[in-house]
Amino acid sequence: MKLLSTTAWAVLAFALAQPAHAETAADAASVDELIVTGTRRADRTAFDSAAPVDVVSASALESIVSDQIMDKLAATTPSFNVQRLPTADGQQFVRPATLRGLSPDQTLVLVNGKRRHRSAFLGSRGAQGVDLGQLSAISMERIEVLRDGASAQYGSDAIAGVINIILSDEPGFSGFAQAGQYYEGDGEKVELGARYGWRLGERGFVVASLDYTDAGLTSRTRQRADAIAFQAANPTLDVPNPVQRWGQPDRQMWRGALNASYQAADGVELYAFATYTDSTGVNDFNWRNPSTDSSFRTAAVFPGWNLRSIYPTGFSPQFGQDETDYAVNAGVRGAFAGFDWDLSASVGRDEIDYFIENTINASLGPNSPTSFRPGVLIQDEKNVNLDAVRPLALGFLAQPANLALGLERREETYEIEAGDPASWQVGPGAANGLPSGSNGFPGYSPSQAGSWDQTSYAAYVDLDLPWTDAFSTDLAIRYEDFSEFGSTTDGKIALRYEISPQLALRAAFSTGFRAPTPGQLNSTRTSQGLDTTTLQLFTAGRLSPLDPVAVFFGAKPLKPETSQNLSAGLVYRNDAGFTASLDAYQIEVEDRFAVSRSYTVTPAIRATLLAQGVPGADSLTSLNYFTNAFDTRTRGVDLVASWRTDLAGGVLTLTGAYNWNDTKVTRYSTAELSELAVINVEDGLPQQAGNLTVTYARGRFEGMVRARHYGDWTDAQFQSSANLIQEFGAKTFVDVSVSIDVTEAIKVTAGAENLFDTYPDEATFQASRGLIYSRNAVYDTDGGLYYVRVSASF
Repeated sequence: MKLLSTTAWAVLAFALAQPAHAETAADAASVDELIVTGTRRADRTAFDSAAPVDVVSASALESIVSDQIMDKLAATTPSFNVQRLPTADGQQFVRPATLRGLSPDQTLVLVNGKRRHRSAFLGSRGAQGVDLGQLSAISMERIEVLRDGASAQYGSDAIAGVINIILSDEPGFSGFAQAGQYYEGDGEKVELGARYGWRLGERGFVVASLDYTDAGLTSRTRQRADAIAFQAANPTLDVPNPVQRWGQPDRQMWRGALNASYQAADGVELYAFATYTDSTGVNDFNWRNPSTDSSFRTAAVFPGWNLRSIYPTGFSPQFGQDETDYAVNAGVRGAFAGFDWDLSASVGRDEIDYFIENTINASLGPNSPTSFRPGVLIQDEKNVNLDAVRPLALGFLAQPANLALGLERREETYEIEAGDPASWQVGPGAANGLPSGSNGFPGYSPSQAGSWDQTSYAAYVDLDLPWTDAFSTDLAIRYEDFSEFGSTTDGKIALRYEISPQLALRAAFSTGFRAPTPGQLNSTRTSQGLDTTTLQLFTAGRLSPLDPVAVFFGAKPLKPETSQNLSAGLVYRNDAGFTASLDAYQIEVEDRFAVSRSYTVTPAIRATLLAQGVPGADSLTSLNYFTNAFDTRTRGVDLVASWRTDLAGGVLTLTGAYNWNDTKVTRYSTAELSELAVINVEDGLPQQAGNLTVTYARGRFEGMVRARHYGDWTDAQFQSSANLIQEFGAKTFVDVSVSIDVTEAIKVTAGAENLFDTYPDEATFQASRGLIYSRNAVYDTDGGLYYVRVSASF
């Protein structure tokens, strides 16, 4: 920390010599700020909204040190959670983020009001949501979070709510450079970003941004007991300590964004925006012990060869991915026959190219490479939208009604490209018990590769009726037809009553749905893991629910998840700078997706899977499939408040938020879902979460203190015929920062997240493989982090 201290003192000395200039960067979300999410009107504020909408500004995003948007939202919005998941296959790169404790793909993500494409990765319980990590904060003006069901307005996925990312349209330059690391001395991270906006006279603008992140790995690991024993038994070998890392991956990322608008003749506006990301990341997998791992067996078919000749101390595969993600949106807006219309089209693509190194396809023996490309996952989406809105002067209303109409066509394609032949081939050594496929991550075979698509058409009507100056209703209905499973119709009614200019009541009821994706319907995957009790590797297969073997065990074609949302609340403001909102909600979801129970693979099933070309089927121990397994009821309360006031020549801002969220599984079949899976659904996330931020700005200085609290939660796993369940206690983390306006254009910030170096409870049942803290924690498990940031704007 010596460098940080030296830098801070130098900045302080320089700043004291500068002319006074300060404007607080603290930004409590104001209920008087105009919003565009959850409403088709252009003049509605968060206070006017019939549903709760949080507005997270660019300065609030900047105050959180992480380069990833989901971490920033989790620190500012308690009902939003994101897991770190170190060393957890693709989930460590595409991290699951949830709103109100529901699935990651039950929250719709928009950019400038247009639907964002999904990630190509299928995560926990088969969730295929949007990867928010592909979007950079420097490109954004704000993020609006609608905490209410909105499928009747926006379509599939909007069960928990909607996240709408608004790109910046501001002229001028802004940029930053940031460096930091954890107290432990690892996880070094450097970030650079710049944004520049041009005004096109009075007709429009062009804003471009680019940022770069280089984040080093972390390791919170102890040496495994079996590695210690192996070292003792082989004193002439130098066994790495630790033999594998448990922590964040080593990753690099470039992200760019473009936002443009141009007013053509006759009031027609042309607009376009685009994002592009190129990233790579790599991390360790479980260590393979030469004394116990089947890859080290000798085979008569390979006389004189043993894997110890390559890996005498065992090996930990290095797993990673190269990812390319882009989206392009373009449209034209205008007015006709009293309607303001908007015609737009978009394309989005996420491509994940996996690689694994420092490993082996043992069944190929000495002919096996040690590096593989196991395959590529691709998600493509194409959308076309036509929206129109107009006021309606109806004599029985206090103000004109607002009518919105729209049509949508969506095409979604999921593709799997086969990996290197050596990553999936079953070599001659398989007959002698040597496992096939690239060890750690068997590749996708040609039989698993393919392309599958789904097309949907939708139409909606949205009507806002202000019956009096105090009372209004919003009505919405949407019809949508999908090529793969049929049609659905959903509706919403929202009520708002303004008791006074300071206090209003609101309530809403809606139905919603989430359609199964082509990837969920058709993909097949093989994965490997480590039994924490026996320390033996196991290979599990996840089959398509349409696979004949899965059908034999009871799999059925996937159905849409459906929901009913009920909410009620109040919002308050006064002239003293205080605002608050309190909302209670209930969300019932039927036919939720999950991975079925695991079924033991018998020799007959293994032969069938081998005949189908499933990679690693020769060593497959269990299989499962996606299924509509259970129903849930989620009840909760959101409380958000802020106060801004002048104090002692400066500006004091206090912002607090609290969420209580309780999910119960109301229906499930033990033939499809295990009791441990139920525990994870009900208790795998904290029931309570909250944050309190205090910011004070005076002159050229600004200071911030933020406390983040997470309640109890439970981690449940099943291995070796045993239930492994551990409860983790509540934790509170404190963040601080001090900022100095060195000049009118340059600001320097020094800070620490998790100031007191707080760690969660240790994961006792994971200790056998060197893991200290649970991978499923909803907060960072790497301890305290300090950083310095220099930003400029002009």
